[in-house]
Amino acid sequence: MGVLRMGLCPGLTQEMIQLLRGMGIKTVVDLVSSDLEEVSRKCCLSYKALVSVRRVLLVQFSSFPFNGADLYEELKTSTAILATGIASLDKLLDSGLYTGEVTEITGPPASGKTQVCLCTAANVAYSLGQNVLYIDSTGGLMASRLLQLLQARTEDEEEQVFRILPGDPKPCFQGLVVLSLPLLISAGALQRIHVVRVFDIFQMLDALQDLRGTISQQVTSASGPVKIVVVDSVSAVVSPLLGGQHSEGLALMMQLARELKTLARELGIAVLVTNHVTRERDSGKLRPALGRSWSFVPSTRVFLEAREGPGAPAGCRVASLTKSPRQPTGIQEVIEIGSCGTPEQNSSLEGSKP
Repeated sequence: MGVLRMGLCPGLTQEMIQLLRGMGIKTVVDLVSSDLEEVSRKCCLSYKALVSVRRVLLVQFSSFPFNGADLYEELKTSTAILATGIASLDKLLDSGLYTGEVTEITGPPASGKTQVCLCTAANVAYSLGQNVLYIDSTGGLMASRLLQLLQARTEDEEEQVFRILPGDPKPCFQGLVVLSLPLLISAGALQRIHVVRVFDIFQMLDALQDLRGTISQQVTSASGPVKIVVVDSVSAVVSPLLGGQHSEGLALMMQLARELKTLARELGIAVLVTNHVTRERDSGKLRPALGRSWSFVPSTRVFLEAREGPGAPAGCRVASLTKSPRQPTGIQEVIEIGSCGTPEQNSSLEGSKP
């Protein structure tokens, strides 16, 4: 509630404000919750005038009730679901990544977290035609892998980049980008993936705040605003600040959490982050890093680990849902990292279980 001041509502004069402050009534909450008869008597103010002022303030500042049907309709119009391009993972996530939420992929080293991020970025940029902000704090973003994923999705010949053999004269195709790479990729999709490399949490916060300011000012590219933010990884910049002599580490981590949740909820963006794991002292089980405080940040958590057992393919990972507002936790799906996101992988693994 606001502070009582001139012009807040008709009838609220400067003289009335001064008299009310003499009784300790300084805000709208103080006035609407006070006994107006007693205030009128002690301040020598008109009871009718006080009732009129309170009625206007209640109309201006009170929230109106929402029924469930209206809220559901609002959510349907404001929420989008972005497919990751991996059918089994989308099934685990109840169709994909939801805007307005933070989704976390966690797992031990070499579990495929970065590959999932690359596949998601490629699918959103190419198949969905949306802009992607990819924040890389580990150096794990490999351009060759990203090109390979985009090549697997390129079907429209008019959007392909043609191979130039050594010694061939450099051709000029109207509307096409020509590169001396033995690959067929979509140039438009590459332009939708914006990569920012950061080396500490301050650079990561700057990148997120710049994005928030850009969207707030409605400054977007020709293809539209950023629809998903991929952060690989949060623990790489936060873990060095926790414990030891870094007393500000927890505060910086929570500031990063606020920035991510603000982007997701207020600006309608899907946020995908990766996190490392630590081992519990007593049980020896693996659990997500960054502790209990961070565990409340992601709405959905997926744990990736290598598929074990005789005959298990080398590139297979088991994705387990450990936290979700929609799906029952504990369900699992298989992801083949080696062919992550290709049409063959999507069809062969759809509906599979470990």
